[in-house]
Amino acid sequence: MAQMVTLQPGKASLADWRAILDGAAVGLDAACRPVIHRSAAAIQAIVEEERVVYGVNTGFGKLASTHIARADLETLQRNLVLSHSTGTGAPLAEPVTRLVMAMKAASLARGYSGITEATLDHLLAMLQAGVLPVIPEKGSVGASGDLAPLAHMTAAMLGVGDARLEGQALSAAEALARAGLAPVTLHPKEGLALLNGTQVSTALALAALIRIERLFQTALVTGAMSVDAARGSDAPFDARIHSLRGHRGQIEVATAFRHLIADSAIRDSHLDCGKVQDPYSLRCQPQVMGAVLDQLRFAASVILTEANAVSDNPLVFAEAGDVLSGGNFHAEPIALASDQIAIATSEIAAMAERRIAMLTDGSISGLPPFLVADPGLNSGFMIAHVTAAALACEIKQRAMPASVDSLPTSANQEDHVSMATHAARRLTAMADDLEAILAIELLAAGQGLDVHQPILTSPRLQAPHQALRAEVDTYTTDRFFAPDIEAARQLVADGGIVAANRDILPGLESAS
Repeated sequence: MAQMVTLQPGKASLADWRAILDGAAVGLDAACRPVIHRSAAAIQAIVEEERVVYGVNTGFGKLASTHIARADLETLQRNLVLSHSTGTGAPLAEPVTRLVMAMKAASLARGYSGITEATLDHLLAMLQAGVLPVIPEKGSVGASGDLAPLAHMTAAMLGVGDARLEGQALSAAEALARAGLAPVTLHPKEGLALLNGTQVSTALALAALIRIERLFQTALVTGAMSVDAARGSDAPFDARIHSLRGHRGQIEVATAFRHLIADSAIRDSHLDCGKVQDPYSLRCQPQVMGAVLDQLRFAASVILTEANAVSDNPLVFAEAGDVLSGGNFHAEPIALASDQIAIATSEIAAMAERRIAMLTDGSISGLPPFLVADPGLNSGFMIAHVTAAALACEIKQRAMPASVDSLPTSANQEDHVSMATHAARRLTAMADDLEAILAIELLAAGQGLDVHQPILTSPRLQAPHQALRAEVDTYTTDRFFAPDIEAARQLVADGGIVAANRDILPGLESAS
């Protein structure tokens, strides 16, 4: 039976969102029902009183001064959804779509959006039945919310556009019918409440962050393997060094390295070798990766806050009878957090690429040139490193801040936008490239450890080394290399490289 997450609107944990991303069923805490009802009743009172309120009985954006007749209010909401369904590009991945829907439901359930229980329950019913709207990934500038992508989500609720059900692409109308659901009719303000919000950029950022957390942990393991393969020193991981600086991430990363390398026979074999200092890519891993960890945790705290936020507009304060226009839809927090994640990801990649370069350079590592016997006849890891360098450069290019860009939209009504959706979306491509770089480092470090046999690395590093050798043989002479990289990449992606050491590898837990 699938895990069930009962969301408490405004209080969902990082663990809750992780579980939903992994396929958990979603429900709402019943305690939120009365506030949802009061908010919807406040909107209905405005309609009956014929008070002019933005988004209820007016046009939208630059057309906010246009009053809409009561008889046209349902049409107004439908037209809003259809006209805003302008997305393009590939569809969001299904786990991300589920996360978008759950975050939208949780935000609406806070009771400040004026949505009816019936419409909210329709969204949840689609999620429970596996009717997943096809949401194009491009078309949002991250202000006034993720309008275009959320419009595609909402259009599917109307039976318009496309959806997926049990992995099959269908029209939204057909998918709803197969799930036993009728298309919804939107009440006043409901279309606007569903379209306004930062749920797409937030879901993209969170999904990428969770993946990058695992890649960060993988880089600690491959980095430790590289230290031992190059017969590096463990002195730079001494706790006394890091306590003097005081950064939490640095201290925790150094601790992880001490555990990973402890009891290595390779380390014991060169205690008196006379080498004074290792390259920064080995020696400064706690300082760099610790700073990365601190940044990832801060970004996680921002994303978690946003995932629990009310980010549509206008907002309904039912008890006071007020409907207030503001700007909670502006996704600047997610844009900046995504840029932080991008920069941190680039640093993980940069350090890993430098370690690969070091391992393949026999004059620095003390290993055979390009990690292969009979170099010259064999090229070994020469071009595997070139691939890592190419990917590292792609990551650097993608790490340029997206949040500093802005183009005014909606006839200059929306004159500063966040670009949060692009900022978050590009993290997936960065994670893809980082995954491949770490796969190459895993292969290179594993090859270096093989050189030292029968002297063995530490017990904790033997586990990932053995996991690698179960899938990829030691590189003895040149062979078709791409399958090796793919097999190692799959190990990285599946978490097989960190599995034996999860108990000592720091992560995002402080943000949960």
